[in-house]
Amino acid sequence: MTDTSKLILLSAGGTGGHVFPAAALGRDLISRGYRVELVTDARGSKFANIFEDIPVHVISAGTLGRGLVGKVRGAAGLALGIIQARNLVKKLKPVVVAGFGGYPSFPAVFAAQGMRIDTIIHEQNAIVGRANVMLAGRASRIALSMPHVHGLEPADNARAVVTGNPVREEISSLSYKPYPIIQPDGILRIFVMGGSLGAHVFSDVVPAALSRLSPDYRARIEVVQQCRESDIENVRRIYDAAGIKAELETFFRDVPDRLAHTHLVIGRSGASTVAEVTAAGRPAIFVPYPHHADQQQKANADMVADAGGAWVMTQNGFTEEALLARVETFLQNPQTLFRAAEAARSVGRPDAARRLGNLVMAVASGWDGEAMRPQGPTPSNEDK
Repeated sequence: MTDTSKLILLSAGGTGGHVFPAAALGRDLISRGYRVELVTDARGSKFANIFEDIPVHVISAGTLGRGLVGKVRGAAGLALGIIQARNLVKKLKPVVVAGFGGYPSFPAVFAAQGMRIDTIIHEQNAIVGRANVMLAGRASRIALSMPHVHGLEPADNARAVVTGNPVREEISSLSYKPYPIIQPDGILRIFVMGGSLGAHVFSDVVPAALSRLSPDYRARIEVVQQCRESDIENVRRIYDAAGIKAELETFFRDVPDRLAHTHLVIGRSGASTVAEVTAAGRPAIFVPYPHHADQQQKANADMVADAGGAWVMTQNGFTEEALLARVETFLQNPQTLFRAAEAARSVGRPDAARRLGNLVMAVASGWDGEAMRPQGPTPSNEDK
């Protein structure tokens, strides 16, 4: 196999939830001897440092926003991105293009499908996103993070494989480490993960709730919390006044180390957060982002909660009183957290990067892709 024929092009952009799994797959493929390059958008390029030596190409991308103007602007961005992606794919000649959902991934995968190059799309969430829905019909394979995913056509399900959602090796290695013991009257460590933008609701509710614990309980709490820059000083004042040990940052680069010492995670339930928390085997209180039209974060959280590994609270239900009662229960009965940790671990897929790498290798080597490749593009897609 020539060097050129071993190139895998990853297509991911927008938020970290799409970019981080691509980076984990890229490292796995490089370890197998493949060359890997990334095509992304301007937002995704901000994560370029996690790809280390992987070349990064930035193209235009658009999101089909609300209203006529938003839709026209988004369509124009996508059209330009498709033209740029087609030129890039012609130049690079990858054997497989792997897309990770979201509109920034669409141009390169769509261009590759029009050029009869094998494509794999990876869906991180329990509900398939619109970009992947549009690409699924012509994809060689569809990789899923969860066994029960909604939104695929019946014909597409035949090409779907559950691989899990790839996480970095530092996270996956936590699956082999035991849940940290909570001694009687010992410390309870809480990690508040605010999502890629730092959700304001956690800065409002978490410190206010924990400060209402009894003095004995407050002395047993240690908090690591991601906050928006505008919230940090106010959150710090609340914790300091309550005598609660807290470390606050706008972004934590050492998430694996933080998770290793954490007893409880509080956060959104985006796909990457759920994948990391379950791979590490940590119980969580999930507060799904409420404004997605398809409620994908609610579906992600419910998957873990149904297994007993998490508690789901709506944003309206995530109040000081509700969180206070929940944390008091954990302090009184730490065994509850231990059982939830084991349940979370049971649904985690720490080997997801390897599983997805196996699928890419099978398609790239012709073991899988030729039989699964659609025999021709549909006229409607050719006209686009």
